[in-house]
Amino acid sequence: MQADNKSYDDINVTPMVDLYLVLLLIFIIMTTAGVQGVKVNLPRGGPSTSKPIEGPKMQAVTVDDQGNIKLNAKAVTLDELSTMLEALHGTTPDSPVVVRGSTGTPYQTIMDVLTAIGRAGFTNIGLATQAPKK
Repeated sequence: MQADNKSYDDINVTPMVDLYLVLLLIFIIMTTAGVQGVKVNLPRGGPSTSKPIEGPKMQAVTVDDQGNIKLNAKAVTLDELSTMLEALHGTTPDSPVVVRGSTGTPYQTIMDVLTAIGRAGFTNIGLATQAPKK
């Protein structure tokens, strides 16, 4: 008896499909792992059911359209703001800080102010918003 040396013309696609599925899985994992960002609770502009902040006196940081910074209505530079916030944190560490800015305020200035507040050690930080018109 002679062995059957017949060639097959079909292509076995199972290993190729397995390879594509593994590559797809790796791609999905890598794209979700590469997303960077900070999770934050964004302020809502609508009616709020939250209670007002109670406790120590609130500190207000205001940034106008030109990027001028004020701490409790006193004009300061960014360096002065950092120094004053560190001093305030030393005396009243639980004091809430609210950042106010108008619609034309430069975003980078707001980020610099938030960075200074965070470096001073404050953890109770709020962003002031205006309720939308009905």
